[in-house]
Amino acid sequence: MREIKNHLYEQVARIGKAVASPKRLELIELLCQGEKTVEMLAAQSEISVKLASAHLKELRLARLVDTRKEGKYVLYRLASTSVADLWVNLRTEAEERLVELQVALASIVEHGDELQGVDRAAILQKAAAGEVVVLDVRPEDEFSVAHLPHARSLPVDDLRKRLSELPKDVPVVAYCRGPFCLMAKDAVELLRKKGYQAFHLSDGVAEWRARGLPVEV
Repeated sequence: MREIKNHLYEQVARIGKAVASPKRLELIELLCQGEKTVEMLAAQSEISVKLASAHLKELRLARLVDTRKEGKYVLYRLASTSVADLWVNLRTEAEERLVELQVALASIVEHGDELQGVDRAAILQKAAAGEVVVLDVRPEDEFSVAHLPHARSLPVDDLRKRLSELPKDVPVVAYCRGPFCLMAKDAVELLRKKGYQAFHLSDGVAEWRARGLPVEV
């Protein structure tokens, strides 16, 4: 009986071992945004293709990541949305318990999640009524996979030259990949310098879905 119990715990520990790497967690967060090639993942996580492949192999062995071929490319994706939920729950638990993480987040995002405690459903209602603009500042390919309802795609790299597309008399709520992503922070800083009333929403698609809120796909 002890051997059976040991085996059971060992199997669960495979998941723990797979996510016990900062870079693998980053790759999971990137895959929360949609399918990507190893080259894309390597570039976005700022590591070599060889190292990205090694990390992805470990995630595949733990059944957290799947692949499919499209022409000459191999596309990686999360095995299911429950893997995204695992990442959100793990990160949320770390934020609640680790002072070091709280301090680190506060140091890189000046205003933090300024919509903390604001009813997310109310944001949807205001967006539907045209009372706020919800801005998705991720790359367009990630927006096309899934995004918040009523969101408008405007990648942060294009924001400066496309500011005229945004009304100045309506508040702007910007979001990107989640609390560790700084694209929304950069967008809010630029918008405020240009006279817009802008706010940073730390939720990404994975966080939104984990809250049980609708996502457009």
